[in-house]
Amino acid sequence: MAVALDRIRVGSAPDSWGVWFPDDPQQVPWQRFLDEVAEAGYSWIELGPYGYLPTDPARLADEVDRRGLRVSAGTIFCGLHRGPSEWESTWEQVSRVAALTRDMGAGHLVVIPSFWRDDKTAEILEPAELTTEQWGHLTRGMERLGREVKETYGLDIVVHPHADTHIDTEEHVERFLDSTDSGLVNLCLDTGHYAYCGGDSVKLIETYGERIGYLHLKQVDPEILADVVANQIPFGPAVQRGVMCEPPAGVPELGPVLTAAQKLGVDLFAIVEQDMYPCEPGKPLPIAVRTRKFLRSCGA
Repeated sequence: MAVALDRIRVGSAPDSWGVWFPDDPQQVPWQRFLDEVAEAGYSWIELGPYGYLPTDPARLADEVDRRGLRVSAGTIFCGLHRGPSEWESTWEQVSRVAALTRDMGAGHLVVIPSFWRDDKTAEILEPAELTTEQWGHLTRGMERLGREVKETYGLDIVVHPHADTHIDTEEHVERFLDSTDSGLVNLCLDTGHYAYCGGDSVKLIETYGERIGYLHLKQVDPEILADVVANQIPFGPAVQRGVMCEPPAGVPELGPVLTAAQKLGVDLFAIVEQDMYPCEPGKPLPIAVRTRKFLRSCGA
């Protein structure tokens, strides 16, 4: 029998319903997402792309409350490695998302670094490696973001290592953590993205446990990933090939990840995020039901 993971709060996100954009005809309507995520047995959700769910706090609160749901976090993208000139546009985005996140009673803002390669066209937008100066901009910028988001909105930022960004591999993640203040910046460990980029989630949790502030649960298909790596396929087309797969078919094993997280002795959100953009409207719900059942079998 699985050990009860009583410090782990399981949820899901619009991403698991194929939602990547505020508005896209290939995506399910937000009402259907809310209905189905509740039906699948989840009680926590993320906001997803700002503007997908209603942005009026009173209306959104009503919609989630009557489905028995609560919000765990909002999400933003930013390119703070480019230096102080990025701050104004970053804060403009943050202020909208963080205000709604706070108003929904959530405590976290997930921060994803900007892509160095276009996730649709594969166009190289920037070098994949940052210069020393850019690393300085990135770490100082994230610390400033953490400080000001906390002071202004009462939220903790958790930085999300992500494929095709500058915080991706074990080397980059460890460099980022070693260069930032744990009082200002912690990590959203996405098990799928970290495996996609060659990292070991259990090892990271055991080594940098005090920096793990939030989890995204997903798996990668090792065979598809090998082809993606060999052919340097960008993230968007890799997702369309099914590189992010339904658990427990892929890696890493989620049971050991959740057990390692439980051992940290702190309350952690573990939000299921199975990248599936675009997908057929009827595909997400059965996967979500099976995934929730699987996570219960792990004790979560």
